[in-house]
Formats: sequence, structure tokens, C-alpha cells
Amino acid sequence: MRLAQAWRRLWEQKASAIAPLMIGFGANGARLTPRRYDRLAEEGFRSNVVVHRCVRLVAQSAAAVPWLLYEGSGARRRELERHGLLDLLERPNPTQGGASLFESLYAYLLIAGNAYLEAVGGDGQAPRELWALRPDRMIVQAGPRGLPNAYRYSLDGRSVEFPVDPVSGRSAVLHVKCFHPLDDWYGMSPLEAAALAIDQHNAAGKWNAALLQNGARPAGALVYAPAPDAPGLLTDTQRDQLKREIEEQFSGAGNAGRPLVLEGGLEWREMALSPKDMDWRAAKDMAAREIAQAFHVPPQLLGIEGSLTFANFEQARLSLYEDAVLPLLDLIKDELNRWLAPRFGAALSLDYDADQISALMPRRREKWQAIRRADFLTVNEKRSALGYAPIAGGDQPPTPAIAGTD
Repeated sequence: MRLAQAWRRLWEQKASAIAPLMIGFGANGARLTPRRYDRLAEEGFRSNVVVHRCVRLVAQSAAAVPWLLYEGSGARRRELERHGLLDLLERPNPTQGGASLFESLYAYLLIAGNAYLEAVGGDGQAPRELWALRPDRMIVQAGPRGLPNAYRYSLDGRSVEFPVDPVSGRSAVLHVKCFHPLDDWYGMSPLEAAALAIDQHNAAGKWNAALLQNGARPAGALVYAPAPDAPGLLTDTQRDQLKREIEEQFSGAGNAGRPLVLEGGLEWREMALSPKDMDWRAAKDMAAREIAQAFHVPPQLLGIEGSLTFANFEQARLSLYEDAVLPLLDLIKDELNRWLAPRFGAALSLDYDADQISALMPRRREKWQAIRRADFLTVNEKRSALGYAPIAGGDQPPTPAIAGTD
């Protein structure tokens, strides 16, 4: 009886009261990956230049930011310039460098809303390799306590399961996901929010391609105006022959501009574009801007006309990092500190080197000037505000500023 009460108290302390309700309907069962990934990847990333540019711009920008490793915390925190964890992030596996691995990880997350990282190594040992796994091949096995029982990766009829510790949640696989308001196990991709805009942009591109194939001119009609002694209508054979000759000799970009030779009774009349048809370019640019908004990418960086939201290119790049790249790096940093860093030591923590991001220089310059002018701060307080370690004698009270000086 006492043992049962003790276990109940322990369960109430360690487990969420909502978790059994959240997954009760699917406990110990496979939660299938949403079947939208193939369509999002094909119609979005592979077929839409705006989506492709947004994903590559954010993923490559984030992957180019180097990682830093620290030991300790607070005033005793110090940077480690050489460590096995840094070596692993620089050379994660035999086929990829660090930038390539993280670009794949970020791109999967932006396209699918889910990204998976596998750590290769023995139990209780530091990982020797890291691999980014395709999200459409991974299935989450739901567990009874709000944690997965396992992750199952399937390819060509074969599967590999990665078990999850039911108490700590430790696993050889890291699952990073974007927020999804309607799914407990999988994330929501920005492409899903921009799906309608992507369809509109793709449709506008197909319309333009079809127009170019027709000689970049609006459609027209052949009007038959027979002479008084000629038949009033063309026969079926005559219509088929006329249609076939036009398709063979005058259709396509290679035949653009060729003169149309008409026999008696035939007249070519061009059909002018309506204002609705002529507005397709404006609709395409509007769809492109909506796609860029879903990825927090300034449209100016994509070369979209009429997108002068920022005064100059420098401010647009700054907005890209503050709204898209840095939040992505913060998410991955927290996940790596939760999942990977403890495997190398309890006092280790990763961070990205924001000082190496040239786009943030204007903000950094403003911060440095503001801190330099704060004459009420000690030297060490100023160094701490900038992320630097304290120095000896840096805690002396500041000298009062002389009136009229900066």
C-alpha cells in the first residue's frame, strides 16, 4: 500500500496530467507522417523559384554561422576553442561537412515542418557521427506518457527503430518540429500556410509559358467569310486539315513571327487581352510576396518589383536575420543543448557566433556606442553586456564624466 502511494506521488511529480489524455487515443501506435511532404517538396521547393530561393536563403545563411562551445556558467563560463563536440559539428559524417549537414537540417525543417538528426555512437558514449534524416521516411511511435515510444525510419521495405527512454526521453534521434496547432506529434511547415499563394504563382508561371509557346501573342480566331458562290460552312475534313497545318507550321516558340498565308474566304482576327488577363503579373508578384512573408524573407531580397519595404538592401538583410535566421538558430541551439551537449559533459553548452554575422553589424555598432556612453557602468558590467568575460580591476566604480564631453 505504501509502495503504491509512493509511486503515485512520484508519477504526479514527473508526468504531465494532460499527456495521457493527449495521446490516449493512439498510445503504442504509429502516428503516420503527414502525406503532404512529397507535394510540398515537389510543387513548392522543386517547382517554385520563390520557395526555392526562400528556403535556400534562410538555410544557407543559418548554416554559415559558426558554433561556439562554453564550459561552466555565469562568471565562470569560459569558451573552449578545441573540443570533441566542436570537431563533430565541423565534420559530422564521412560525406558531409558541418555547413552541409545543417543546411539539410534547416531545409527539411522549412519544407516539412519536421527535421530529424541521428547520433551514431555507443550507449553512454559521445556520438561519433551525425546524420540528417529525411522526414517523410520517419514515423513516430506514440507512447502512453506524452513521449514517443520509438522513432521508425523506413526505406525500401526495411525499417530501423530508435527507442526512446520512457523517463528521460533520451534517444539516438533528435526530432525538431515547428509549432502545429492541430497535431501533437508533427510540426507544420511554412509551405502549408503559403500553399494557396504557391498554387497561384505556379499557375501564373504556366500561363506565361503557354503564352510564350504561342508566340507571346494573344490568341486569335480564323473567321471564314465565303464568297457568294462558295459553301457557307467548312467541311469537317477542311477544318481538321486547317487546324493541323496551323499547329505544325505556326505553333510553338520556334515558329513565332512566321507569316500566316490564308486562302480565299479566311481572315485572322486577334483577340485582345482583357484587363483581367493583363493583371496576371500583378497577381504573380502578390503571390510571391505572400510566399516570402511565410518564410519571413524580405521580398526585396528576392528581386520582386514594387517591394521597397526597407530603405536599403542593408536593412533588408538585417530583417532577414532578425526575423528568420536568428529564431531558427535559437531553436536548433536549444535542441542541441538539450539533446547533444550533455552527451559530452554536463557543464557544456553550445551557442552560435553572432559576431561573425556581418548583417548584424549596424545593430551591434549601435549597442556598442550605447554601452560606451553609459558612464554609470563598470568596465566588467560593460563587458558582460557585450558577452565578454570579466577582467581584473574591472569592477572599480566608473569615473564621473566631465561636463561637455562624450
